[in-house]
Order: sequence, then structure tokens, then C-alpha cells
Amino acid sequence: MANKSLSNIIVLISGSGSNLQSIIDNADDIGVNIQSVISNKADAFGLQRAKNAGISTKVIEHMHFASRKDFDHALIRYINTLNPEIVVLAGFMRILSADFIAAFSTNTSKILNIHPALLPEYKGLNTHQRAIDAGDSEAGASVHFVTNELDSGEVILQKSVVIDPSDNADTLAKKVLKQEHILYPEAIKKVLQK
Repeated sequence: MANKSLSNIIVLISGSGSNLQSIIDNADDIGVNIQSVISNKADAFGLQRAKNAGISTKVIEHMHFASRKDFDHALIRYINTLNPEIVVLAGFMRILSADFIAAFSTNTSKILNIHPALLPEYKGLNTHQRAIDAGDSEAGASVHFVTNELDSGEVILQKSVVIDPSDNADTLAKKVLKQEHILYPEAIKKVLQK
């Protein structure tokens, strides 16, 4: 049986890149070629993870641009040179403009994001503390398509964890992050198989 050709993806990061690492580690199973890892921060540890795996990296620092739109257009220009099937946001701490979303939410490309909550609950920040404060029995993570409305695109997959009485925001975040590392590769694979 012939091997299916790999799907090209790019990954945008801002920090440590632990979800990036799980995608790198599972790339063969997912069936992807990570063309480039792009960061808006030059000191993001995820860039080193990419280099260790022999993946091309690019730094486009948002602080060097006069506006969000200018930054996003620089991102668009670079990503268009690669023509990926999926733009993967893995801890990319920037809200993307409508122009960026329109450029890569097409019939031939998609933008995915991972969010540390069971959407549609707890969009935005401080998700773990909000779940604890609400007295929820479980929390989790969601991978969703990116739209113009924050954390509101169609959910692709979710994984949940039990909130123990002893949990605080930090312990809950660690439990959820372990599930994120399983969830994101599965969600990317699911999207590519559609």
C-alpha cells in the first residue's frame, strides 16, 4: 500500500511550545509535514524545540509593527510562501485580525486553535480558576476552528479532566495540559481526514 502524501502545516507559537512538541512527536501518525514554526517572540522556547527537530523557524515580532493589521499582513505574506493546509495556533498569544482569518479560513486551508476549557464555557483567559470558582466537576480542553469571534469556532474535539476538591488553578492547568498534548494531534488528524 502506497504511503499517503503528508499534509503541510505551519505552527504559530509564543512560548514554551509543549503542544508543538506533541505535534512534532506525533507528526508521522498525524500525517503532517511541519513546514515552519513561527513565533512572535524571539525568546520562545518552542523555537528551540523546532530547531531540535530540524524544522524551519521564523520570528516575526509583533512589537516591530505599528499596528495589529501590519503584523498580521507580515504573517500572511510569509505563510503564503508556504501554502499550508492548516495553520495551527499552539499557544500563540495574539488575537488575529479578520484579514488573517479570511486569508486562511478557505476551502483549501483552515486555522485551528486549542483552548484550555470545555467550550463554549469559559472563552478567553483564566479558564481554570473560572471553572473552579463555578464549582464545576470537570474541566478540559477544546480544539476548534478559528473564526472572527474569540474562541467561538466549531469545536473539533474535546477532552475532559475531573476537578478534584484539592485542585487550584495551577494543578488543574497541569492536568488539562496533559490532555491537550493528546488532544491536539488527534484533532489535526481528524480535520485532515475529512
